[in-house]
Amino acid sequence: MQTFPENRQGRTVLKPRGPLRQRSTKQSLVDAFHSFANAAGSLESFYAQLQTEVARLRMELERANQDLNQSLEENKRIRAYLSRTVECLPCGVLVVDGEHKLKLANSAALSLLGTHQALRHAAMGVAREVIEKLEETSSFPSEGAEREWSVDAQDGAHFLAVSRTQLSGNEDSAGEWIFILRDITESKRLEKEREAARRTQDLAQMAMLLAHEIRNPLGSLELFAGLLADATEERPALHKWVEQVQAGLRTLSATVNNVLQFHSEPRSELMPVEIVSLLSETMDFLQPLARQRGIRMDFNAPGSEVLVRGDAHRLQQVFINLALNAFRAMSAGGVLRVSVQCGGQTEDLPIRVTFHDRGVGIPSRQLDRIFEPGFTTTPGSPGLGLALAKKVVEQHQGKISVESDSGKGTTFTLSFPKAVAASQVAAVEPVPRLQDRLLAA
Repeated sequence: MQTFPENRQGRTVLKPRGPLRQRSTKQSLVDAFHSFANAAGSLESFYAQLQTEVARLRMELERANQDLNQSLEENKRIRAYLSRTVECLPCGVLVVDGEHKLKLANSAALSLLGTHQALRHAAMGVAREVIEKLEETSSFPSEGAEREWSVDAQDGAHFLAVSRTQLSGNEDSAGEWIFILRDITESKRLEKEREAARRTQDLAQMAMLLAHEIRNPLGSLELFAGLLADATEERPALHKWVEQVQAGLRTLSATVNNVLQFHSEPRSELMPVEIVSLLSETMDFLQPLARQRGIRMDFNAPGSEVLVRGDAHRLQQVFINLALNAFRAMSAGGVLRVSVQCGGQTEDLPIRVTFHDRGVGIPSRQLDRIFEPGFTTTPGSPGLGLALAKKVVEQHQGKISVESDSGKGTTFTLSFPKAVAASQVAAVEPVPRLQDRLLAA
């Protein structure tokens, strides 16, 4: 009898034996192989799909990297272009954040502010003083409004027009301001020159009108004063008063002539003039005024002829102006020394005429302005005497210079080129009396 083993639960398990068992094991192996083959095929298919996806992702990544590199290059090119544009702007550009720190400054801004180029790479605190000064001195009621700011430089004061606007667009630029700086020094200078030219033109028109209105009655007064002087020669007390009237009329006449000659055109042709005789006659003309003021005039000149090419009447007006200035600068007892020197033929300007007084002198701070039209230290004077003198001397191809020691005196030196030859000189006419000149005009 054949027995079958029991399992742990007490059940009997039938186990095939012999050929039947072998067939069952072989079938399990076949089934397991087919399952493995199917799994391997699935894995191979999945791997192929994975490789395809990786290749696709790699290509997309390469395209993205190319686009990113192109974008970075484009951004770099745009940044470089904008940087060059800002750097080449003719105006200054400053960008300041909310903490008054400098974030950008082009070369024009640094140059206008007189700041060293190292500021671009230095600590931002270095710029704080300049920025705070800029904001303090430039009050902006509205964006875009310009305010002027004066900056001291080695070559003098520079004037800047400053405007600002707030930078907007994103959170990173919140609170930032852009300052635009323009150099208006040249425009200010031109504006000042135009204003001075307008004032000079207005002054000329008014002065010419007044001078012409005054000139005719002044000539009559001088004529009658001369008749009174002739009639009172035998009465010294009255004659003294008449001389004082004549001296005052001479001063007023000189002022009128200054105005008329300063704004008139010079003669186109200059004739040789014997300057020693002209100076001597001028001093004779001024002698009554010098006596009235208690001033002595000394004249030192060579015995030979000294010839210059010029206009005798305009030169005489220069001499009168310099003498009158000397009279005003001296008190009674003063001395005006006038001299003529003739240098060698090799000198550019061999003829020198000097007027030296022992007056109060001219302060050094005023020496650079004394030849400016309208500048005067004498109340009521139009300030044209020295301006006319400089203008006439330069019209005669000459030069005028001044040396002064405050409290000790002043010396004016006139230099002229020498006339070519004495044979070209016509007889120098005597200088007519002032009343004759006024009536003939």
